[in-house]
Amino acid sequence: MTSRETELDAALGALGVPYKKHEHQAVFTVGESEALHHAIAGAHTKNLFLKDEAGAFFLVTIPAEARANLKALPAVIGSRRLSFGKAEDMERLLGISPGSVTPLAAFNDEGHAVTVALDATLAAAETVNVHPLRNTATVGMSGADLVRALESWGHAPIIAPIPVLEDK
Repeated sequence: MTSRETELDAALGALGVPYKKHEHQAVFTVGESEALHHAIAGAHTKNLFLKDEAGAFFLVTIPAEARANLKALPAVIGSRRLSFGKAEDMERLLGISPGSVTPLAAFNDEGHAVTVALDATLAAAETVNVHPLRNTATVGMSGADLVRALESWGHAPIIAPIPVLEDK
């Protein structure tokens, strides 16, 4: 556990956010984490670090099984055409590396350079599972508590039904 994760744990504790941490092997993709979905109850997530053509950054969290519709997403989050952000920008702005993307990384974004968007079903979930700044653990907390934590860090998320692609 990094010192920054220790600070994150303390910040969640100070807010009175109950959570459960599950340690596990490193997972880098949703596919790799599927086995954990059966072992850890609650909604699981997929996180996208995006940049729009105007230079704004977004961290979008959707259900793990969903595929975001990047053409329809800009209208929902108030941006312009989106593309995936660069790893260097993610590390600079959120203090995390690819594979560890999590809405909890907003804790590291003291410059408020990244807008967080959270799918409405996750915001309402009894338990939503996200990484605690590293991909060797999963933290489960209520969607409402996740939103409350983000708000307390000055990152009130956009909460909306994130458009997804339908399976063919």
